[in-house]
Amino acid sequence: MEIIKLTSNLTYYRQQAATLLIEAFPYAYKDCAELEITKCLSTNRIMLGAVENDILMGLVGAIPQYGITAWELHPLAVSKKWQGQGIGTKLCTALENELKNCGCCTIYLGSDDEFDKTTLANTNLFDDLYSKIKNIRNLERHPYEFYQKIGYQIVGVIPDANGLGKPDIWLAKSLVR
Repeated sequence: MEIIKLTSNLTYYRQQAATLLIEAFPYAYKDCAELEITKCLSTNRIMLGAVENDILMGLVGAIPQYGITAWELHPLAVSKKWQGQGIGTKLCTALENELKNCGCCTIYLGSDDEFDKTTLANTNLFDDLYSKIKNIRNLERHPYEFYQKIGYQIVGVIPDANGLGKPDIWLAKSLVR
């Protein structure tokens, strides 16, 4: 497997990238995956892909924010048949190395809980929020634990961001400390 930089010139992988987004986030991208990939491949963003035998197994991207000192990780998608083999970790590590070279101090992301996969869903997060974050439990393979395993920390939550009882969990990692 090789990690490559995906650019708008690499049209061969564009459809595979859109298919990956639909597989990973069908509720968000089933009608607009190609448009989202076009945005991800714009010149101010970074997008990397995990490739083997011309098959795009996974991808990760980042959007510059706060000038260049903080970047938002968006998106991360690994094909279901390749999950659990370290591809997501390798993609994130490669992205973090790219971002360090760009002057990034912090990488962050929002990880929605729209489908009751954590104990932060379907509760009033305006009541005792920090205790609820401290005692979060994963109920059904929510990706926040993956990010914690590779060094990210929960830095906040946006209650009801995706509707009542559907928070957005914010995670971040320092690339300089």
